[in-house]
Amino acid sequence: MAKIFCVANQKGGVGKTTTTVNLAAGLAKVGQRVLMVDLDPQGNATMGSGIDKRQLKLTVYDVLLESASVAEAKVRSDKGGFDVLGANRELAGAEVELVDVERREQRLKTALAAAGSDYDFVLVDCPPSLSMLTLNGLCAAHGVIVPMQCEYFALEGLTDLVNTIKQVHANLNRDLKIIGLLRVMFDPRITLQQQVSEQLKAHFKDKVFNTVIPRNVRLAEAPSYGLPGVVFDPAARGSTAYVDFAAEMVERIKTM
Repeated sequence: MAKIFCVANQKGGVGKTTTTVNLAAGLAKVGQRVLMVDLDPQGNATMGSGIDKRQLKLTVYDVLLESASVAEAKVRSDKGGFDVLGANRELAGAEVELVDVERREQRLKTALAAAGSDYDFVLVDCPPSLSMLTLNGLCAAHGVIVPMQCEYFALEGLTDLVNTIKQVHANLNRDLKIIGLLRVMFDPRITLQQQVSEQLKAHFKDKVFNTVIPRNVRLAEAPSYGLPGVVFDPAARGSTAYVDFAAEMVERIKTM
């Protein structure tokens, strides 16, 4: 069965989508079967995988409302080497439509259970707010990957996220735990970033991934070409770091 991971952080602009797309492509490069689920109505992860969100006939919206299965709604990212359960603006309406339905926070979990044998990894890109969509992701997941910048406000946001995960673990999903913290957009020349990085390692110990993703222009350019960074420029520092991170994830899963 697939291992399901949310890429989540309640702070916006911390590289969640970049991490989801590049980790998916990195895992595909090291021979894993991957499904990426875009739970953000902006659809950035869908577009970043080379799929036009405006052309999608079925999306994660249809899966959440149980009018389509994962197998029916998924599309292939040929350039990335993984499958995508895409999203577009329609998904914003799911918030309202799910309010009155039964098992509303379990819809994604149920859908993925039916497709779990087809994949080694399922990666869920969550929106930055704690919404019904994020809750669906957290209820479906075995663990949470937290991308974060090494700066003061990121620590504040991390406290909120840890509390949210504890609540979901206690009430809705006993399997849920933090798999690890991924330091992204890291610039070793900035003293504050080094200090925050050391604080993270001192407090969270082995929950901090060894891989560090450097601040990298090529990663930022890649989405405008509809490509994951690891495909757009495989030799870039950011790209090689995400492939290293994919290998580290595969190793970490073995010890779970």
